[in-house]
Amino acid sequence: MKPAQLTAIGAAVVLTAGIYFGTNRVPPPKVNANAKPARPAEGAMHQKVSEASFDSILLASKVQLPKAEQEALKKLESEATKHTEGADGAKACAAIADLWKKNNNGLMYAYYSAQSGKLENSAKQLTFAAQLFLNEIEKATSESVQSWEISQATGFLEASLKIDSNNNETKLALATIYVQGGGEPMKGVMLLRGITEKNPDDVPANMLLGRMSIQSGQNDKAIKRFETVLKKDPQNSEAMFFLAQAYEALGNKSKAIELLTQCKKLVNKPEFSREIDEKINTLK
Repeated sequence: MKPAQLTAIGAAVVLTAGIYFGTNRVPPPKVNANAKPARPAEGAMHQKVSEASFDSILLASKVQLPKAEQEALKKLESEATKHTEGADGAKACAAIADLWKKNNNGLMYAYYSAQSGKLENSAKQLTFAAQLFLNEIEKATSESVQSWEISQATGFLEASLKIDSNNNETKLALATIYVQGGGEPMKGVMLLRGITEKNPDDVPANMLLGRMSIQSGQNDKAIKRFETVLKKDPQNSEAMFFLAQAYEALGNKSKAIELLTQCKKLVNKPEFSREIDEKINTLK
């Protein structure tokens, strides 16, 4: 699992405001005027890296703490050993999480937040902790730490779904990890199809399935997914962008140009417009 791939997972799952496409949408890649839709390298999503151990990560984190904070942490850890179950255990873990948050250690904050969520049996808290892990991916100092982060996030999202099996946002996040970092793409596909079977017009699920279809070269399927999105959300510039990419891959340059032109007008940002104009010129 390569660092760049893992970083992409964080970007996909966070679903933060995009550079071009506004809030709650994943930003597109920069437009390369000469590029064709990319296919994943053989085995790229399935390459495994040995995970770092929690103990080694915890030790490395502790030595970064000021002495006073190290002493405070010892007391909190001692208290936590006395309360390993239920509300008291959750409270003890939450106190440790707060100490790490105060000291700007997002990884340990995420870990202990998850432990608190487990003891509270809180799907919301577990999903929150998983997202914190994903936010930390690009900050990791090694691939082994990144691999551990992905493993933790996956486990917490799976635990969250066991508690709340109908949460589509959690399913979407977990599907993204399965596909892009967990080496289990079919698990991700099944989760997404489960969403679209109940709600065929679900925008996030169709968006991700569409992007997966482009990546695997199934552009006919991608077109159906993005057209479904645009029927429900005609102003979805991201769907237009990737729909244009799918049409281009099938040789329909005129349709690609039409969609890219619409997308440019909707986004209406100078840098994006320049890139789209360059792309359109190569298609003429």
